[in-house]
Amino acid sequence: MTVASDVKTCLASLKSAQASLEQFALSTQNQQAKQVFTNAASTTQQVIQKVEERVKQLEKEEPQYKGY
Repeated sequence: MTVASDVKTCLASLKSAQASLEQFALSTQNQQAKQVFTNAASTTQQVIQKVEERVKQLEKEEPQYKGY
């Protein structure tokens, strides 16, 4: 695997984790747990944004990996 494909796989995993955290926040009645899940989802979103920036950078440096 290339670095670009590894980073994109990581990005997909992060998005899945964020979706799970948001679902947990919606499904719990415990307000403290809801806050923890919401905060974790927010933090994960920040990481996703950074990784997406890296993907764009990799695609710019190596155009053959664009869209994969």
